[in-house]
Order: sequence, then structure tokens, then C-alpha cells
Amino acid sequence: MNTQRWMSRQFFSFYMTWGVFLPYWTGWMIHTKGITVAQAGLIMSLGLVARGLSTLFVFPFLSRKFSSKTSLNGMSFATLIAILCYIPADSFVSLLIVTLFLNFVYPALMPALDSTASVLVQSKQLGHYGKSRSWGSIGFVVAGMILTIFTGALGDDVILWALLLCALVFICFGLMSAPAILSEKPQEGQTKKGGMLKLFRIKHFGIVLIIVILLQAAHASYYSYGYIYLQEIHAPKYLIGVIINIAVIAEIIFFFIADSAFKKFSVGSLLTLAAFGSTIRWILVFAFPNITVFCISQTLHACSFAMAHYAFMKYLIKNIPHEQIPMAQGIYSALALSWSTAVFTIFGGYLYEMEPRYSFIGMIVCTIPALLLAVVYQKLNLKKEAKTY
Repeated sequence: MNTQRWMSRQFFSFYMTWGVFLPYWTGWMIHTKGITVAQAGLIMSLGLVARGLSTLFVFPFLSRKFSSKTSLNGMSFATLIAILCYIPADSFVSLLIVTLFLNFVYPALMPALDSTASVLVQSKQLGHYGKSRSWGSIGFVVAGMILTIFTGALGDDVILWALLLCALVFICFGLMSAPAILSEKPQEGQTKKGGMLKLFRIKHFGIVLIIVILLQAAHASYYSYGYIYLQEIHAPKYLIGVIINIAVIAEIIFFFIADSAFKKFSVGSLLTLAAFGSTIRWILVFAFPNITVFCISQTLHACSFAMAHYAFMKYLIKNIPHEQIPMAQGIYSALALSWSTAVFTIFGGYLYEMEPRYSFIGMIVCTIPALLLAVVYQKLNLKKEAKTY
């Protein structure tokens, strides 16, 4: 079996679903279910809380009890059921309940796939994490671009059916054969070694985690309000998907070249560049509320998201033992991709209702501290290297 191709296929099919859910789901609830921006923001924020609980506790638990393939397939089937539950939901309360259910099972697939990739890299079965992950971004773009055509022609109602179709594709790929190591059930003795506290005893894990938490939280306003903000600045509806996907194209290019172009860069250098690029990105969106500058700022997603994520994965593969990878991924997903984003989604929502541009400039309260911490971390590493000579 070609493991590189298998991992690329899994990333591609999952991120097709993410390409529908992440940029469009808040807008879908607002436009098709008739709820307000504030209500949608609250629902998505509470969903992020549920996502954090799932990735911090449920995903590591499943990783200790079941093989990677079994865990992935179980969560993908549960995701399909959750999406179907949206069809009858027609009130704030019912949408909240279904969203909590969806976020409890669906986003956990993301750390599950990254954990799978990390295990394959450590076991020398996957040569390039970045190249496989770039196919995830390609899947995100493909789904978004196709969906743009259909929403322009048929309206926002089609978003739900697109997510259902993409989820079915992911399930079908998951039922195919996988690398043998992913079907192995974890050994009881190994799983007891992966405690949360032991992770924080690994040198610099805490500071790296804080930096990526801040950098990922800074995307809260973009993820939840970017779609409606583009409408606010009068972007043509048929171009919104294209504009959103400029960021993902930049991400694809970064992941595709990262393994070779950034091989000699330290984790600290990557995090510093990511924080600097993120700060510039949100300043541009605030200072120049027009479509052209928004498109330019989208290219900085390669720094603000992709480089930050790659830096954490590089740190994890180099420093975290095999049996502790699911726990590390669970903590990262819960704190960086869920709870911190939930807090700043609410914060960004209040700023958006005051003035849409404020929700973006507000994100520098994350990026500037991240930049300062990344510089400190880089200096700590340089001192460590100096002592070894």
C-alpha cells in the first residue's frame, strides 16, 4: 500500500467536509434558519466548547481503547447522523442541541487524522506530512469552489446537502483498506504512559502550546464572520467562495513546500513568522475595508494558520513520544482550535455588531502576545544550542 497516497486521500476527503462547514455554516443558519448573527455566534461558540470536551477527553479515550481506523470510522458515522438531525431543526434551541451533538463527534476527526499522520511519520511509513496535509487543503478548496457555484444558482439551502454528500464520501474512503499499523489495538501498558501532566513535563511543551493557542484563536472572527463580512463590503456572491479559498490556496502552497523549504527552520522561527504574518493580516483587513485588500490579506493565511500548525506538528513529531501523541493532539485541538476560538468568537461577535471591522482588529490581542512569546521561545532555544558547543 502507498501510505503517502492513503494519508493524502483521507485528508482530502475530510477537508472537503470542512470546506463546507467552516466558512459557510454560520451563514447557513442565519440565512436558512432565520436566527440572528448574535444567536449564530453563540451557537457556534458553545459548539466549540463541546468540540473541546470531545477532543480533550473523548478522542484520547477512544485512542486508548480502539485502533485508529475503528475510531475514525465510528466518529465519521456519528457525524453523518448529526448532520441529518439539522433537517428538522427549526428553532434556536433545536439548532443549539444539534450543533452541540455535531461538535462532539465531527471535529474530533481532525486531531484523529493528524495523530494518524504523526504515528505514520514516526514509524517511517509516511515520508512527508506537509505534502499529504496539502491535499486536505486542496479538498477544502474543491468543496468551497463547487459550493460557490451551487449557492449562487440555488441559494444557501444547498449548503446542508453539500455537507451531507461530502460526509458520505469521507465514510466511503474510510471503509477502504488502511495501513496495517492503524488497525492495531493499543496495548494496555502503552496507554497508561500517555497522561496529560507528563506532557507538560516535556521541555517547552507549555510555551509552544500557549503560542499556538493564541495564533489559532486569532482566526475566530474570520471563521465565523468572514462570509457575512464579505457581503458587508459588497463582494459579489458568486466570488465569495473564490475569495475565501485564496487563503486555502496559500495554505496548500505552504504545506506542499514546507517539508523542503522550511526543513532547517526551527520551531521558534516558524512560530515567530506565523505571529508576525497574522498580526499584519488582521491590521490590513481593519485598515482597508475593501475586496482587493481582503484578497491580499488572505495570502497571509499561509502564515497565520498553516505555518503555526506546521510548527506545532514539527515540535510534536520531534519531541512527543508515540503513546502520548493522541493526548497532545487532543489538548491542541481542544485549547487551540476549540475553546480559545469559542471565547474569541463571542468577543468578535460583539465587536462585529459595533462595527464589522472591529472584530478583525480585535484579534491582535492574541497575535501580539504570541509574537512576543515566540521571540522568547526562540531565544531560549538559541541559548540551549550555544551551551551544546
